[in-house]
Amino acid sequence: MNEQISYSRMQTFWLVALRLLIGWHFLYEGIVKILNSGWTAYPYLMDSQGFFAEYFYSLADNPSLLAVSNYFNIYGLTFIGLALILGCFSRIASIGGVFFLAMYYLSHPPFIGAQYMMPTEGSYLWVDKNLIEIGALMVLIYFPTSRIIGLDRYISRLFKRKSS
Repeated sequence: MNEQISYSRMQTFWLVALRLLIGWHFLYEGIVKILNSGWTAYPYLMDSQGFFAEYFYSLADNPSLLAVSNYFNIYGLTFIGLALILGCFSRIASIGGVFFLAMYYLSHPPFIGAQYMMPTEGSYLWVDKNLIEIGALMVLIYFPTSRIIGLDRYISRLFKRKSS
């Protein structure tokens, strides 16, 4: 796949800024969980509502599945954040970020009448910050910048040399 990317300076700047901001958000959320040795997804999962609530309750109620969920949350968020910030495998990281955010959205959908233990920043109706960040990650998937500014620039060159 020979992909020639050409954006204006401002397009590149704002796409990279978007990648860095989302990367920071994921990295920070992961690091906070790493530093809090007692962190668990249990209360969040048990606070689930909507069509998939039973699925999230079953994750929380099974100690093995909860441990896996905790691990993937902690390290998945951290690695996605690092990858986006460094511009390393950012398409894969963006797809992973979409998956994480979709799970958070399905666990706590912003429906009329839904009230959660965890505080939110405002009142939402169908569209919340998770859905908006999914949209932003989709932009990054289809308008990649890591081959312009990021480690993917060097990784892609390395793979081109090996295939030649």
